[in-house]
Amino acid sequence: MAMKCALCGKGAMIGKQHKHHPGVAGGRWKRRAPKTQKIFKPNLHYAKIMVGNNLKRVRLCTKCLRRAKEAMKVKNASVAIESTSVETPAVL
Repeated sequence: MAMKCALCGKGAMIGKQHKHHPGVAGGRWKRRAPKTQKIFKPNLHYAKIMVGNNLKRVRLCTKCLRRAKEAMKVKNASVAIESTSVETPAVL
């Protein structure tokens, strides 16, 4: 399975990792701090979300997971408000 978010597509990125090595000043090139390549992986979590009418288990990054949880809170709150507002019959 790929290291990729199902919603935003955030995936692994390659960058440089730099060690903080003392004594680089003064032309000491043999003891220079090495810069090596590193793979930065996204922070993915499994979550169950509704895709159409089906409940699907997908991997989401933490940012998308927070957005999904917030959307569920807003959706549940709006459903609760709609269910509590009972239409009263008009009095003639």
